[in-house]
Amino acid sequence: MEDKGTESAIVAMARRRTEGETGASAAPPSAPREWADRVPTGRLDDPAVHARLRRLFPLTPDLVHLNVGTLGSTPYPVLDLLRAADAEYARYPRDPYPPTTLTEPRATLARCYGCDPDEIAIVQGATDGNARILNGLDLDEGDEVVTTTHECYTMQAPLNLLRNRRGIEVTKLTPRLGPHQTAEEIVEMFAAAITPRTRVLEWAAVTFTVGTTMPTRMLAELAHEHGLTTVVDGAHLPGQFDMDLHGLGVDFVSGSGAKYQCGPMGTGILYARNKVLPEHNPLPLPGFWPVISLWYPIEGELPPRATGREASYDIGTFLQKTGSADLSRGPALQTAAEIWEHIGRAEIQRYVHGLCDHLKERIAEHWGEDSFFSPLHDRRLHSGMVAFQPFRDPDHAVDPRRFMEFEERMESEHGVNLRFTFFPVRDAASERYAIRLAPHLYNDRDELDRTVDAMLKLTEEMDRR
Repeated sequence: MEDKGTESAIVAMARRRTEGETGASAAPPSAPREWADRVPTGRLDDPAVHARLRRLFPLTPDLVHLNVGTLGSTPYPVLDLLRAADAEYARYPRDPYPPTTLTEPRATLARCYGCDPDEIAIVQGATDGNARILNGLDLDEGDEVVTTTHECYTMQAPLNLLRNRRGIEVTKLTPRLGPHQTAEEIVEMFAAAITPRTRVLEWAAVTFTVGTTMPTRMLAELAHEHGLTTVVDGAHLPGQFDMDLHGLGVDFVSGSGAKYQCGPMGTGILYARNKVLPEHNPLPLPGFWPVISLWYPIEGELPPRATGREASYDIGTFLQKTGSADLSRGPALQTAAEIWEHIGRAEIQRYVHGLCDHLKERIAEHWGEDSFFSPLHDRRLHSGMVAFQPFRDPDHAVDPRRFMEFEERMESEHGVNLRFTFFPVRDAASERYAIRLAPHLYNDRDELDRTVDAMLKLTEEMDRR
């Protein structure tokens, strides 16, 4: 922690007392990886490996959960740690402030996600991360943010707040959807929208609406050319992709801990670029205010931002230190990330995207390529989610009540948890609707085949009336 100079001696002393995270003050760590012998390694499409993996999760056996895009299932070792950490503080109450730095969990997550510990904070979810990022940007009246109409409400709401509060301009672009969408046309769409007022490019790493993996590195390079700040809603990145936050070349990323990472509900990450690594992003660090921070000086100000490879201060700790915190969830998210490391993040990405490829093949077989809102032919845009339109009658395809009924009946009659989404479509007068499926590492192809058969049966029943 840097000497702020203007702070009183008693404030400096109080800060020093809450800086560390050692000994009995810390929440219990993930007991020396006692879960390791329960977690398999090897190819996840090996039935024996997958059977062992499936036993890690408390999913009810009569449910096929294909909605990890909303919420994942938390494995038993993570649930065990949550209970143990909360019970320890209830048994022996003590000063909770030193461990709120979450030094060990942040170091683990930084290693897992390809950044440095001073650039990452554990927050309450992607919603929390998005709001903190947007409200911390140095934006004035008339400054423009270019984004899309396919952002989650968790990004659109704080953007609208900034429009109403600060008078920023928000320009929303609607991408072309469907099987023939390409990375190049997405970049061209953003490039054509940049004006002299543009200060920020914002996009979803994976759109929650139709599961398009946006060409993040290409968009980052576009932003570099124009000197723009980049903000990415990465809710679906952790736990799905073998990702490298530095390599993405962006300034800020939010991420959910409770979706593909299968950590506890109410967890997420916030990445804030804190040094200039020219091979990834040559631009100066953008101005940024840690708007929720117990660590911001009560007098004086922060040092200037770094201009090279060494950080001038630890922005992650400024974002992390917010007062009394839930000390069980940080170590629990750490354990979920360590389990993913043990399995292998590249293997998880390969398996999950392979499941989605299988779904796309089966859907195309029965409903045709024209039913897809998700991209098919540009593999750079693929993710672990697929969205399609199941109804043959054009009037049914624009009736939201039918999609709601489809979602409800798939669960109540067939034991499949999926969801419907809605979104703007370019040159269409009204919103469109899709059925979205998002399998994860605890699913297998047999479940997907049964799901497709059930969807086909339900579609035929609903199309008859």
